[in-house]
Amino acid sequence: MSQYQRREDLTIIPELLGLAAAEGSAFMAFHHSMEREDGVIPRKYRELIALGVAFTTQCAYCIDTHTKHARANGASKQEIAEAAFVAAAVKAGGTLAHSLMALRIFDEEEKAG
Repeated sequence: MSQYQRREDLTIIPELLGLAAAEGSAFMAFHHSMEREDGVIPRKYRELIALGVAFTTQCAYCIDTHTKHARANGASKQEIAEAAFVAAAVKAGGTLAHSLMALRIFDEEEKAG
């Protein structure tokens, strides 16, 4: 993590939640629902999905936390590596999809004169 992102920053979470109690409580309930054990998607796969999202959002805290949770729930290094490449491919696909919009807008502007 960079000097601006430190693992110990996670200890400030209770303060943040207290400063916006209603929103913090709702967020934590939503967050904890992802970590439940009784879902159709097993916890290991939930953590691999979380890691894929964390890789694309580049959230160091999420990568830290979900790597540990993924390992604790049986994910291997190879599965984490594959999740990284799946996330990279989907992110790249999104880039290409958005480029189509740019080409369409370009053509619309050209037609409009």
